[in-house]
Amino acid sequence: MNNEDISGFSRSTPQTDAHPIRIAIFGVGLIGGSLALCFKDKPGVTVVGHSVNPASVVKYKARGVVDEATVSIEEAAREADFLFLCVPVGRLEDYIDQLSRLPLKPGCIVTDVGSTKVSVVRHASVLERRGAVFIGGHPMAGSERSGVEAASSHLFENAYYVLTPGETTPAEAVERLERLLRWTKAHIVKTDPVLHDDIVGAISHLPHMIAVGLVNQIAGYNETNELYASLAAGGFRDITRIASGEPLIWRDILLNNREVLLKLLTEWQAEMDHFRKLLLSGDGEGVADAFRRAGGFRSQLPEWRKGMISSLFECYVDVPDHPGIIGKIATELGQARINLSNLHIIESREDVPGVLQLSFRQEDDLEKAVALLTSLQYSVHF
Repeated sequence: MNNEDISGFSRSTPQTDAHPIRIAIFGVGLIGGSLALCFKDKPGVTVVGHSVNPASVVKYKARGVVDEATVSIEEAAREADFLFLCVPVGRLEDYIDQLSRLPLKPGCIVTDVGSTKVSVVRHASVLERRGAVFIGGHPMAGSERSGVEAASSHLFENAYYVLTPGETTPAEAVERLERLLRWTKAHIVKTDPVLHDDIVGAISHLPHMIAVGLVNQIAGYNETNELYASLAAGGFRDITRIASGEPLIWRDILLNNREVLLKLLTEWQAEMDHFRKLLLSGDGEGVADAFRRAGGFRSQLPEWRKGMISSLFECYVDVPDHPGIIGKIATELGQARINLSNLHIIESREDVPGVLQLSFRQEDDLEKAVALLTSLQYSVHF
């Protein structure tokens, strides 16, 4: 970042008493906590965490994720240059309403991290009366874990971070938010809220519904024959992993994006009807062609870009720039009989020589790898 202007003021030096930047994060869980870690300890930056739960506030501070923490929304928002709403989609409008009644800092930027954008962008127009600017945001990165305990400054690296500014959003405000988000090392993408909800509905919300429906279908069969569950322990469990999402969070997401999803479900049913016709007619070539088309498109998808659906259990290892270090780590894991699914060198980081991304198909292998590498004095992050 060097000393670029983030707050809207010139910052020729990194000293904190020049033009300090205050960032308020409402909901310091996996996403909010990871954002906090990306911003914390940067020159001139103060990160304030908010929760309505006093125990959470104590936890935020104890873990060193934020500089300050409070149960008061007014105290957290006071003089903040950036406010991140990292609460569930179903609670976003309530937080926006509360902020709209507070004396916000003129020109401050309010953004969210929800996976639906149309409704929140529409509702956030109430913030304009306070001189604030709302810019919808959606970091497309996740984890098998949740809560502030899973927060990591590496979470957004190499992931897409979508911003949905409106037609009247000041370009200067968008630029300020983009500069701040460079500290996440994510790839910033800008689009309109409607297109965002269409795309995310198709690539994330619909797959989650399909996975839930499929698991519930098999669960019904298992009530009369428990062999279904026994044999589903392998591949079936892997491909339906996303069916284990948090129920209340997904309730709010799906209802919020229901118009898009109703259309997608109709089109999904047409796809299944097509397969049904192929099977009824015994059209083997048609079946093979469907797999060929799917395989061709899937092979074009970016392999190493993070997405909304976390594909594996992963950790990140800071590695020194020494010859043979990658092979040494892989050998250590192999000798410990830890099943490594894949590894990737992330080259986008500037603050350390390198980061090795290790992927595992089982959580147990991940936990063993973290314990082993930590004992060998490697710096390991989730």
